Amino acid sequence: MNRSLSIITRWPCLSWFRKITQANNMTEKFSLPTRFKDSSYSVWVEFVDLVASHQPLNLGQGFPDYPATGYIPSVLAEVAGSNNNAFHQYTRGYGHPKLVNVLAKLYSKLIDRPINPMTEVLITCGAYEALYSAVAGFIEPGDEVIIIEPYYDCYEPLVRIFGGTPRFVALKNTAPKDTDEPTTSASWKLDPSELEQAFNEKTKMIILNTPHNPTGKVFSYSELETIATLCKKYNVMCVSDEVYEWLVYKPAKHVRIASLPGMWERTLTIGSAGKTFSVTGWKCGWMYGPDFLVRNAVIAHQNNVYCFSTPIQEALARCFEKEIDLLDTPNCYFQSLPNHLLPKRDAFMKTLVDAGFKPTIPEAGYFVIADWSSLAKRVDLSSEPDKEKDYKFAKWLTKNVKLLAIPPSAFYNKEHKYLSQENLRFCFFKKDETLKEARNILTNWKKSLDGCKL
Repeated sequence: MNRSLSIITRWPCLSWFRKITQANNMTEKFSLPTRFKDSSYSVWVEFVDLVASHQPLNLGQGFPDYPATGYIPSVLAEVAGSNNNAFHQYTRGYGHPKLVNVLAKLYSKLIDRPINPMTEVLITCGAYEALYSAVAGFIEPGDEVIIIEPYYDCYEPLVRIFGGTPRFVALKNTAPKDTDEPTTSASWKLDPSELEQAFNEKTKMIILNTPHNPTGKVFSYSELETIATLCKKYNVMCVSDEVYEWLVYKPAKHVRIASLPGMWERTLTIGSAGKTFSVTGWKCGWMYGPDFLVRNAVIAHQNNVYCFSTPIQEALARCFEKEIDLLDTPNCYFQSLPNHLLPKRDAFMKTLVDAGFKPTIPEAGYFVIADWSSLAKRVDLSSEPDKEKDYKFAKWLTKNVKLLAIPPSAFYNKEHKYLSQENLRFCFFKKDETLKEARNILTNWKKSLDGCKL
């Protein structure tokens, strides 16, 4: 009997069974933590893979395809080549002293109140980490966070990771569907009553994004007043994502919600070097606000990345010093950037209209939302896997027309994805040659559609 058992245990099938059992046990024990279970790979992972596979013209991701203005890279090179050892070692964990001082100086002027650089400014690893620290520093299980849709896609998972419950309120495009007249992003509006219904005694935070990605909307003073009134009524803090603060086209004007009466005390405002100086790879962000709010974010920050790159912070401080001296002049980079982008925006708008899209003119930023519903009947999407229509069309466009755009339903929660299935998001912060190539691609595609019998 013992001999028989010994033979059985040596059978290859039993050895295979043991390996499978061990693998299953490991898979179960080392599975993804519950707090991440509702998360999936982001739209960026999926569409970057499409770029690698199909090599389309990339108008999806939000960055310029040409170098930043001349002096900005040279400042970093100067710092990197310096013999000052302090520039190559750890700096102050909550922000390089020179950078927090210059940011405090800038924003003190912009919101007309003194900001303490040591206690009311925090430097982070990109605006992404600023958002992370803001949510991590306040949200606990049972807290509710209001998120305005469409939203930058990290907002929802960040809230859920820390046990919060997102409450979604969508911007609605109020422009008439049956008009050929151009409409602007100002037509994307919140319903005030719907917004108030999202507030209750459990609401701890609202995340605001103005100027807005992806619509290009700039929230007006009266719209911000509505949000501010509700924050004060329900004792809610505001995390204001203002990374596109300098990319505003006249006559629109960016208003910082922290400057409204009673809002400094309950607002953390987030900025980005990548958007401010068109260097997204530098990955430096910041937040400013009252010390008792910044303090919570500081605790989250110090237990996450703790300290950000010293040479990049030193270089940014020097860039800001230069721009502050030029702030109210046409030579200021913050003033010249929207002027530089405006003709690109207008040329690309014409390209989209001529190709059969119905774009919304953005008041800010470098993205444009374009309605493609008039083309829907002329495109066979049956080969694409089941998903939202904008995903199908974006993938089809990438594979067949060799042009990449982002499906904006990625910026909505599951229940509201239907609101943007007839839109795509394009980025126009590209070389003129790139935008001309996009025009050629879309023109030729439109001709091929017009030549088909459907």
